[in-house]
Order: sequence, then C-alpha cells, then structure tokens
Amino acid sequence: MSILVDEHTRVLIQGITGEEGSFHAGQMREYGTTIVAGVTPGKGGVAHEGIPVFNTVREAVGETGANASAIFVRPAQAADAIMEAAEGGIGLVVCLTEGIPTLDMVLARRYLDGSGSRLVGPNTPGVISPGRCKIGVMAGYIHRQGTVGIISRSGTLTYEVVLQLTARGIGQSTCVGIGGDPVGGLSFVDLLRLFEQDRGTEAVVMIGEIGGSQEEEAGRFFRDEMTKPVVAYIAGVSAPPERRMGHAGAIVSRGRGGAEEKINALERAGIRVARNPAEVGETVAGVMRPHDPHGRSMA
Repeated sequence: MSILVDEHTRVLIQGITGEEGSFHAGQMREYGTTIVAGVTPGKGGVAHEGIPVFNTVREAVGETGANASAIFVRPAQAADAIMEAAEGGIGLVVCLTEGIPTLDMVLARRYLDGSGSRLVGPNTPGVISPGRCKIGVMAGYIHRQGTVGIISRSGTLTYEVVLQLTARGIGQSTCVGIGGDPVGGLSFVDLLRLFEQDRGTEAVVMIGEIGGSQEEEAGRFFRDEMTKPVVAYIAGVSAPPERRMGHAGAIVSRGRGGAEEKINALERAGIRVARNPAEVGETVAGVMRPHDPHGRSMA
C-alpha cells in the first residue's frame, strides 16, 4: 500500500505549457502517472502533448475529476496557484517551485488550514509511490515498490537513501520530500502519522537537517504514538551557526536547531540515528522484520 498517491490518483499540472511543467508532465506520464489536465490561464481550450489545458483549476477538476496537482509556476505566482488548487477542490497539492516569498507562503498556509487540501512542499522534489504514481521531478527508475516509507527535507539525500535501499532489495511504499523552506505544508509528524496508519508500511526513514524544530516534534510523536521503527539521518553537523546551509529553513539561529541537538532528541525518543548518510541503508536493514522468499513478513 502507500500514502497520498496511488494508481487511482488523477493529476493536473499547473503551468503545463511552461518549459519545466511540460518536460516533467511528460516524465510523469511516462512513469505511469495519470495526467488528466493542465492549467495555464489564457490558454484554455487547447491540448498540450495530448493533455487538455484549462484556464482555471476549478474548470479542470469539473471536466476531468483531477484530485491532485503539481505546481510548476514562477515564485511570484506560486502561492496563488496553491490557493487556487485548494479552492478548486484539489485534495493533494504538490508545489515544486523554489524561492516563494515567505509572506506569500504564510498567507497560503493560512488559507490551506481552512480547506480540505494537503500541501507537499514548496521547494520539494515531489512524492512517489513506486510502481503506482509519481508527482514530481525524482528519477523513477531508482525506486522499488516495497514497505519502507521515506520523509525528507533534502531531495539529494532522498535519492542516496533510495539507491541504498533498492540495492539491498528493500523497496519503498511512498517517498515524500517535504521541502526545506521555513513555511511549508505536511510536516514530519503529519507524515509519520500517515505511515503509522498505512498497513503497507513497515518502517520509516526520516531525513532531517538543521533549522526549525520539526525533527524534535517528530521524536516526541514517535515516542508517544508510533509502533513502527524509524531510522533517521540529520544533515548539517558541521554547519556554522547563523549561516544558512542550502535550504532557506536550514539555519541554526539563537542556539536552536542544531544537528547535535536534533540527533540527541531523536535518540532519547528511541529512534535509530545513522551518523553517516552511507549507513542509512544498513541501519534500515537492521530494523526490518525478516521476510520469506515471496516478500511476506515472517514476524
């Protein structure tokens, strides 16, 4: 099984006629994702690579039954695109755009809190349930269908962990990049809760980094509410304070959000923490239940 997306997900692309939206729509469709519509204001009524284009999300949803959106629009318009997706009835909004102004995202997040929509991102590589659906820019071929969920603030480290797991024959149920911006959508805790409820997920990998308090909150959630094992890796151990490292939210400020503090908090909660990214696959293998040759759990 999986969370957020599966073979029944019907995707529309906001910004489909732009260069990135067009390219990645093709890549997603090639992977097997069902792309039912595109949205570009002013270009409704045409077809782009065989995909019907609409002027608004609401119109596209009404005509095609789309229930998920991938946003490939410029930063200045991205927050409005997120709110339009929610207003149009989209249940899952995946925003790939990087560099959205923080105040714009504050407004978008407040709007989403009053809707039934879930947001992945912004500044995310996307979400993939291997063999079922891919919404985003990740390389689908490195993934393998299986029972390990992945939640990450880093796209590059996600690919590294997926490669390690796949090389060991350990597949993934769903991989979600939550993005590294200060204001975003689904958090570590939100996704840990979904994986805990998913019967097809046996263990979870959580890839965090410096800045913010999401990892510490995830540790408390794991300690109090989770029954499935979690393996974590925290990037940024050598990052200097008050200097942003990569993502907009990756900064140790006023003595808070440091890697060692996060690692200590996770370990106190009972989460296995790999100290080197190259050790994540081995650590996951150590917490997985043995399976018979047909992939069924023997525990």
